[in-house]
Amino acid sequence: MKPIVYVYQEQITQLMKSGEKSKVGVAYEWKGEEVYHAYLEYPKVAPSGFSVVCFFELLESKQHFDDALHCFMSKFRSGYEFMNNVKLACYFFLDDNVLKKKCFVRTESGIIEAEINYVPNKSNLYTRAKGLLEVGILERKRVLIIGLGSGGANIAVELAKSGVGMFTLIDFDRIELHNISRHICGVNELGRLKTNAVRDAILLKNPYAKVDTLDLNIDNHLDVLEEEIKRADIVIAATDNNRSRFNVNDLSIKHKKVTLYGRVIARAEGGDVFIYRPGGPCYCCFMGADLMHQEEEISSLKRGRESGAIPAYASEADANAMVQVGLSSDIIPINNMMVKLILLELSRGLNSGISSLESELTFCYYIWANRRVKHFKNWDSFNASSKKKPVILKWYGVVFNKDQHCMVCSLQ
Repeated sequence: MKPIVYVYQEQITQLMKSGEKSKVGVAYEWKGEEVYHAYLEYPKVAPSGFSVVCFFELLESKQHFDDALHCFMSKFRSGYEFMNNVKLACYFFLDDNVLKKKCFVRTESGIIEAEINYVPNKSNLYTRAKGLLEVGILERKRVLIIGLGSGGANIAVELAKSGVGMFTLIDFDRIELHNISRHICGVNELGRLKTNAVRDAILLKNPYAKVDTLDLNIDNHLDVLEEEIKRADIVIAATDNNRSRFNVNDLSIKHKKVTLYGRVIARAEGGDVFIYRPGGPCYCCFMGADLMHQEEEISSLKRGRESGAIPAYASEADANAMVQVGLSSDIIPINNMMVKLILLELSRGLNSGISSLESELTFCYYIWANRRVKHFKNWDSFNASSKKKPVILKWYGVVFNKDQHCMVCSLQ
């Protein structure tokens, strides 16, 4: 099998514009798979694989390009010392406005030609989503995500995969061992700031995204939070406590920003999503509507203590018993619903492939149950024939009116 080499189209374009004829770069090899990713510049995200030296050259004639292998070998014979370390050589030639490319790999058995492919530029990266989503619009939208746990982190990556181009990520925590089973990050990222780890996950899906990160507790930096809400097109509150949600609510109302709040119920038995649309009921109205009576999930001892969900007087044994986390697969439905709602709001008014949902997803509150236990024990089973009760594994939407006596939004 031929080795496979990927190069970034935008970097080759920049090399051609620079006037340079050749440049040394770096490639990362997947050992045993004969796959290489070659870069002219060190990538934004630390790549996987083993690093090797790669050589890039723009050739001036078709004859030289046709004889690129001889060109590669002649450099060894000419005494170029750096060539002794080169594992890959990529050659390009512009022939009637068509950029032709060849690549050669040094192996133990000699030099062999490789298949070379482009990682496309930004305009072509999400062509498969065109028609369904307005990718050109989404790449100019900024999403503010506050809280990068198993909810916010997953939502960020899904939005990047959909073509959203600008993000602001806020969280003050690091990746810890208890996060791994449900988080997008793995054990190789233990100890990293969640903001940096999720930023890298976004850039692996969309290397052209613009990602700003803030490693802070928003409750202690309301001035910073206000500035970020002002410049965002939509706000995602994926935090795990009401203090932060109330602070987000106040500023979202003030600056008329659509805001989504998502949460999971203890042991991910279910979950819900509330969406604030300017002029409609706010998060405080929601809290007073007798809808949010379920016990929220406590995902870690540390966060439970900090938020007050675990009382200070609780013993270590009792506190650990209160930490009840659910399965990642039980959280995904809530994340997916939030992503759907976010994309719908960002595309609202446009003639996109999801426009039909504008007349269907009109509720401000959505609730989902994973199984019939505890808080959802009175729900019907998935295969129930009766329509008198809600069933599990299905979304339900609720409309409720703005509280005219709300101490927050009624004063705006």
